[in-house]
Amino acid sequence: QISQVWNATLVQVLRALPVLGLPRSGRQVRSVEQEVLWRLRRLPLRQLVQLAEHLAGHRDSPLLPEVLRKLELRWTELEGTRTVVTLMAKVGHLAPALMERLEDKALELAEQLDADEIRRVAVALALQQRRCVPLLRALSYHLLQKPPELGLPVLTDLLFAYSKLNFQQPQVLHRLSLELQPHLGALTPAQVSRCARSFAALRWLSRPLAESIAQYSLDNSRDMSVAHLCGIVVSFARLNFQPSSGEEFFSMLHEQLQGQVQQLDPHVLTDVVWSLCVLQQAQHPYLRQVLAPDFHTRLRGDASPRAQSSWLKLVHVNATARLEAPGYRGPFLPPEALGGDGDGDKDKDKATPLQRGLREALPGALGGRDLGRYDVRTVFGWDIDAEVVLDRDNKPLPVGDFTAPHLSHSEGTKPLPPGAKRVAFVRWEFPQFSSRGRELLGRGALARRHLRRAGFLLVEVSWETRAPPA
Repeated sequence: QISQVWNATLVQVLRALPVLGLPRSGRQVRSVEQEVLWRLRRLPLRQLVQLAEHLAGHRDSPLLPEVLRKLELRWTELEGTRTVVTLMAKVGHLAPALMERLEDKALELAEQLDADEIRRVAVALALQQRRCVPLLRALSYHLLQKPPELGLPVLTDLLFAYSKLNFQQPQVLHRLSLELQPHLGALTPAQVSRCARSFAALRWLSRPLAESIAQYSLDNSRDMSVAHLCGIVVSFARLNFQPSSGEEFFSMLHEQLQGQVQQLDPHVLTDVVWSLCVLQQAQHPYLRQVLAPDFHTRLRGDASPRAQSSWLKLVHVNATARLEAPGYRGPFLPPEALGGDGDGDKDKDKATPLQRGLREALPGALGGRDLGRYDVRTVFGWDIDAEVVLDRDNKPLPVGDFTAPHLSHSEGTKPLPPGAKRVAFVRWEFPQFSSRGRELLGRGALARRHLRRAGFLLVEVSWETRAPPA
């Protein structure tokens, strides 16, 4: 008699059977599923949404693909923010074509979303790695119109979503940091560490919030694990932030790391020591730990992107040990592993517009191409777009005639004449929606220090790309 059951009741029965403990392969469940399958075309959209929400936890059900297909065909009937938000969060990852339609509908309804629904939409996009810029802009705009006191779950989830999607919106990030600061004491150490990492990933420095995170770490040092502290110090380094309580903070950090360094994952340890180099807090035992042959040989044989990133950071650590660590006697990375050479036009096809413009303009200004060296890869791990040697009267000299300690193989043998100086042209290119210099906070500071200590005068050129107005 199942054919006589009304649609609404039938959907409720299907949702109730698993709660009653009936096996999914049993006759009763299969009978109800088959009846629902026959009626899919006649079901109201509200019941289709209920089915999709229920079946999202039973991906092996034969009903799920058909329900998703019907929703995709009938997406124009969707009404109400709750329905759209629920589908995006529950089944969007199962049907990319449906998710595209839901994004369009969410964009249409963005003004009606409350703060919690904005949070759920942003998290759904983040978990599915869908960087839908028009929708993110609309969510950001309408979020800024909401009254203050968004609530702690909204603040932390939005911060996670924006960092996961690498979406920088200065007004939203300012509001999140401003409203998050009073709630910091209510967060667990793991949540504080995640928030710090999220702001670092977005290259957004809020000094009051960062100071509060440093003070939280001092006040809760007994509850902070080494992993949490490592996440915070790496975040501070990426933002080039020195806490006002720096002496106390770093003393506590060194005390917590004592005896724990060897137990850290090699990549995590490399990140931590690199961060201490950026913050000018690297002690000799840390340098010896990561520059020892038995440590760095494990990274050299690994071709994964993470290992390549860690190796580059080791080169930076090696440069710090040579240029900024008085009294440090070794070990160092082997010279043959540093690979600092001028590559000329080898990567000409991959050059950015700014690089190409510099290569075209500089020879004319100097009076000859042999007077400059281009696309220089130094033994310090930093690339220089162009290098020039000037005499005491600021006239260019042939750069290839002189010794170049910043290269692994020097072309020339002559020392620099008295009063001569090396000039490095370094470009900083800025992505869309970025304030000038944001993405170079920690890394840029370390590069500038290394190159200046190596005897270079820096000429920094920039190219800021901007997107059209929203």
